[in-house]
Amino acid sequence: MELLGHPARLRIVHALRGGRTLTTAQLCALMPDLSKATVYRHVELLAAGAILEVAGERRVRGAVERHFRLHEHHATVSPEAARSLSKQDHRRAFATAMATLIAEFGAYLDREATDPATDPVGYRQHAIWLSDEELLAMLAELRETIAPRLANPAEPDRRRYLLSPVLFPAEDPDIDRHGHV
Repeated sequence: MELLGHPARLRIVHALRGGRTLTTAQLCALMPDLSKATVYRHVELLAAGAILEVAGERRVRGAVERHFRLHEHHATVSPEAARSLSKQDHRRAFATAMATLIAEFGAYLDREATDPATDPVGYRQHAIWLSDEELLAMLAELRETIAPRLANPAEPDRRRYLLSPVLFPAEDPDIDRHGHV
């Protein structure tokens, strides 16, 4: 969990999802807002922590160019690990996730050919009232829709999108719908 707790490392993990293999130079090109030294340092940390693995090497002008791929099992926080986190750990993990989201969105806006008015871009917050049963049904529907697509490989006719659902109770359960305790 600690290795994934940095926005730059989380962005590298996102970039390698879908079965991609990329060199550190290619990762640098995908994240021009990060210095090359930062990308190289975080790639090395992820590789040392077995979140990334070397998919291949080739000699380029006397140097060895390594292609990295994601070790999916190590790059995912298990439900058991998530349950064992303290409130402070959750606070840090959430801050990292939001910082990563802000950085990724900033990188999207910094690209020359972007147009948020016509690109499939959205960010909404909705306050919804749900019973426990309705919440479980909605979560099952979302999983049913999203889960099969998580295994989609990176292919020429596909673009990588970042989908970042956030859900949490917004009010104390002891306060009724009219605001009474």
